[in-house]
Amino acid sequence: MENLADDKNRSELNLTYHSREYIIEMCALYFVRAIELYHQRIQWLLEDSRKVFGLIKGNKVGLLVDVSDISCGPRLFEFQKDLLCLIDEQLCYKKQLYFLSFGTEISSLWENPTNINILDEARQWVQELQPSGGCNLLKALKKVLTMRELNSLVLIVGSCPDQSSEILCDYIQQCTLGRKLLIHTITYECSSHVPPAVLKNLAEVVGGRYHCYSSKKQVFLLFIATVFTKLTPASFLPKPPKHEGPLVVQMPSFLAKTSAGWLKTNGLKAKKLSLYQVLAPNAFSPVEEFVPILQKTVSSTLHEKAMMQFEWHDGTVKNVHVDPPILYDYQKQLDRMVRTYERRIDWLSMASRRIWGTVCELRVVILVDISVTNSLYIVHIQHSLRLLLEEQMSNKDFFNIIAFGSDIKSWKPEMVPCNPENLQSAWRWVLSLQCKGSRNFMSALRRAVEVDLKDKDKHVSQGLYLLTTGVPDQEMVGINTKFCIFFVNIYRLFRINLKLFFSSFL
Repeated sequence: MENLADDKNRSELNLTYHSREYIIEMCALYFVRAIELYHQRIQWLLEDSRKVFGLIKGNKVGLLVDVSDISCGPRLFEFQKDLLCLIDEQLCYKKQLYFLSFGTEISSLWENPTNINILDEARQWVQELQPSGGCNLLKALKKVLTMRELNSLVLIVGSCPDQSSEILCDYIQQCTLGRKLLIHTITYECSSHVPPAVLKNLAEVVGGRYHCYSSKKQVFLLFIATVFTKLTPASFLPKPPKHEGPLVVQMPSFLAKTSAGWLKTNGLKAKKLSLYQVLAPNAFSPVEEFVPILQKTVSSTLHEKAMMQFEWHDGTVKNVHVDPPILYDYQKQLDRMVRTYERRIDWLSMASRRIWGTVCELRVVILVDISVTNSLYIVHIQHSLRLLLEEQMSNKDFFNIIAFGSDIKSWKPEMVPCNPENLQSAWRWVLSLQCKGSRNFMSALRRAVEVDLKDKDKHVSQGLYLLTTGVPDQEMVGINTKFCIFFVNIYRLFRINLKLFFSSFL
C-alpha cells in the first residue's frame, strides 16, 4: 500500500495489501526454494558411500556381504575400498554391528553383535575378504535372523542368489513376523539383470528398501548431475509473460500523492466530517454565573431529554444536542467516505504500487539488493522493477538505479531524464543483473546521497527507494553511529522509502 509520511521527518511506513497475484508469486518462490532443498538432498545422497550403498538406517546393524566368485573375483579391490568407506562414513556412528560374509559357506567376524569400539577389526576383516564359491544367501539369513538384537539388516549382493526369490521372501517373512526389522537390499556391480530383480522384489515383499549401484551407470549419472548443477534455482521460477520484452510505458493521468497528502484533501477532517466538527454547532459549554439577587453562583441545568454531556477533544465537557436527521445524514456521508477509502486502497494495492507504494517525487534513486541470497528471487526483483518503470516513472524528471551486492553497480554515472529511451535502456540493464556477493548497503547509500542526490538544496522533491530482502552487512550500531548524524538534515529534503521483502521465504 502507500507510504504514510510523517510531517516532521517524512519517514515512511509501508503496509502491504496481499492480493491474489502476490500470493501466487510467493507460492512460486516457495516452490523454487523447495526445489533447491531437494536438489541439495539429491547431491548429498549421490556422494561417497551413500552413492554406492544408499543411506543406512537403524542403530543396530547386521551387514551381510556377498563374496561369491562372480561378485568378488574381478573387482575385489574396489569392493573392499567401498566397504571401508561405508564403515568410516556411516557404520561408525551405529551402536552395534555384526559382519557376515557368504559364498558357498558363511563366515562371521563376531559370534554376536558388538559395539563399535573395535572397528579396526571390521576394517581388517574387510581387507581379508576372498572369493568363496557360490551365493548361498539363505544360509546367511538363517544365521543372522536368529540375532534379535539387530533392528536393521543390510544385504550386499553382487551375483544371483542360489535360492529363488520366493524361498527367500517366505523365509524372511516367517522369521520377522511380529518383529521390527528394516531390510536394506543392495545390488553392487551386477552384470546381469536377475540379481537386481530378485533383491528389489525381496525388498518390496518385506517392506524394506532397495538400492542399486553400477559404476557403468555412474558415468551417465555424473553427466546428468553436471548439467543439473549448472542450472540455477532461479531458472525453475516461472517468468511473467513477455518478461524480457520491451517496456510498455504508461503515462499517468494525474500527479500521485502520498497518503498523508491525499488525506489532507480527502480525509474526514478536510471534508469537515470528523465527529467533533459535526457536533460543534450543537455543543455548548456548561455555564456558571453569579446571580446577585440570590447572592450565589448558579450552574446551568442539563435537560436529559434534550442534551447529553460529552467529553471534548481538549478534555472539557460539552452539553451536546444531536438531531436524528443530522445523525442520519452524517452516517450517509461516512458511508460514501468509506467507499472512497476502499477505492483508494484498491488502487494502492495494484501492480507497482503494491510493491513500491506511490512514487511522488520528481527525482528518484532506486537501490536494489542483488546479494547472493536473492538468487532465488531475481525474476521477482526484475519484475518489480519493470512494473515501476512502466507505470510510475514516465512523468518524473530524473532517475537512476543502483544495484548492490558486495560491489556497487550504477546504471548511469548520474541521474538522467525519464524519457522512453532511458527507461528502455534501464530495463535492459536490469535484465543483465546477476546476484552475487554479500549485502553492502552502506556503500550504495553513500553513493546515492553523495552523487545522485548531491544537489539536495536545489530540489525539494527527491526520493530514495530501497528494495532489499534482509539486513545489511554492517552492524546496526555502526549504521546508527556513523550515518544517523550524516543524514540528520537529509531526511527533511527527500523521502527514503524502505521496501523489505522477506526471504524465508520469501
